[in-house]
Amino acid sequence: MPMKRKKTVECHECKNQQECCRLGAWVDLEEVKKILALGIKGGDFLHLEKDDSYPSGYKMGTSFEDEPCTFIASDRLCAIHKIDYSLKPTYCKEFPYEDGKLSSIANYLCLVVKSKRKKKKG
Repeated sequence: MPMKRKKTVECHECKNQQECCRLGAWVDLEEVKKILALGIKGGDFLHLEKDDSYPSGYKMGTSFEDEPCTFIASDRLCAIHKIDYSLKPTYCKEFPYEDGKLSSIANYLCLVVKSKRKKKKG
């Protein structure tokens, strides 16, 4: 059986790439360890929390409360993505989708999704 391809939105279509990252993301602890090994200046993880829905059983946030992601570089692009796309957190790679479905917050955070919905209505 062929593997089902995950839906994605091409981030380069967006004129304000930081919009989707303004609340940060939750990242599996094992992904955190690999990203920290990159030594990205300015980027850090905050608030370790137990969560059995993550493969390692733990998650960490890339922002404090409702602050922007700490990995947003001065050019408003993801510092992790620029160094090693394969290490970009799964949540971030798949956004605005979660488990193959449009995220409930996509209309709020993703300008590409907002603009496509406006075109359909108009």
